[in-house]
Amino acid sequence: MVAQILDGKALAQKIQGQLAQQVAELAAKQGRSPGLAVLMVGDNPASAAYVRNKEKACAKLNIASFGRHFPTETTQAELTDVIHSLNQDPNVDGILVQLPVPDQIDAVALLNQIDPEKDVDGLHPVNLGRLVRGEVGLRSCTPFGVMRLLQAYGISPRGKQAVVVGRSILVGKPQALMLLEADATVVMAHSKTPDLAAVTRTADILVTAIGRPEIITAEMVKPGAVVVDVGINRVVDENGKAYLTGDVDFASVQAVASYLTPVTGGVGPMTVTMLMANTVESYLRREGLQE
Repeated sequence: MVAQILDGKALAQKIQGQLAQQVAELAAKQGRSPGLAVLMVGDNPASAAYVRNKEKACAKLNIASFGRHFPTETTQAELTDVIHSLNQDPNVDGILVQLPVPDQIDAVALLNQIDPEKDVDGLHPVNLGRLVRGEVGLRSCTPFGVMRLLQAYGISPRGKQAVVVGRSILVGKPQALMLLEADATVVMAHSKTPDLAAVTRTADILVTAIGRPEIITAEMVKPGAVVVDVGINRVVDENGKAYLTGDVDFASVQAVASYLTPVTGGVGPMTVTMLMANTVESYLRREGLQE
C-alpha cells in the first residue's frame, strides 16, 4: 500500500479561487471588500513568515488588509486599545493576533478583547463555546482546514474511531470537537499518554499536532488509516542545515496509511485559506447577508 496524498495546497488554491470570485461580486454589490486586521508584536521570524503569507492571501483575494506590526516593547494597554478600535471599525470584519506574543503580554486576556463576531481565528471563549454546543460560529482555522480536506477527499468521520494527538486550544481541542460533531468516536492523546502507540493504532483517522519531529512511525499506525499531520517542526541536521518536518515519519507511514498529508503542502495552506473563508463569513453576517 502507498498512501494517497491529501493535497492541501491544491485544495487551498481551489477554495481561494472560489473566494476571490465571491469577494469580487460582494465588493461590487456592497461597495466594499471584506477586511482583515492581523496584529503582530515583536520580531519572531516564524510569525513574520506566517503574517506575510496571510497578507499575500489577502492581496490575492482582494480582501482589504488592516494589519499592523508593533515593536516588542508594546504594552498590553496599547494593544487592547487597538483591538477596541478595530472592533468598532465598520470596514474590519476579522481581527487576528499572531501568536506567540512577547512575555509582557497576556495573550489570553488580549484575545478575549476581540469582538467574537470578528474573531476569525475562532479562539474567543464565545466561539469555542459555540463549537462545544454545536452552534453556528467562527471555527478555529487549522482544524477547520483539516475537516475541509477530509470532506474534499470523500473521507467521512461518521462511525470512525478518530485519535487526536495534542491538546492545544489552537488545534487539538477544537479538532476533537469538530470530529465529534461529524459523528466520529474521538480519543484525545498527548505527551503524557502512557503507551501512545497503543492508542494511535486504534485510529481510523489519526490527527497529530504534538510538535515532536517524526514521533509517529509506521508501527504506531493502523493499516489503512487516514493520517493528518498538523505538526511543523524546524530541525537542524548534522551538517547544520535546517529543514521542516512534521510529527509523522512520512516515508514509513506512507507505506501503511491509506491517506496522508505532506509537510509542507498539506494542512498549512488550508489554515490560511480557512482564515480567508472566516473573514468572508464574518463579512456576510455583518452585512446581513447570512445568518
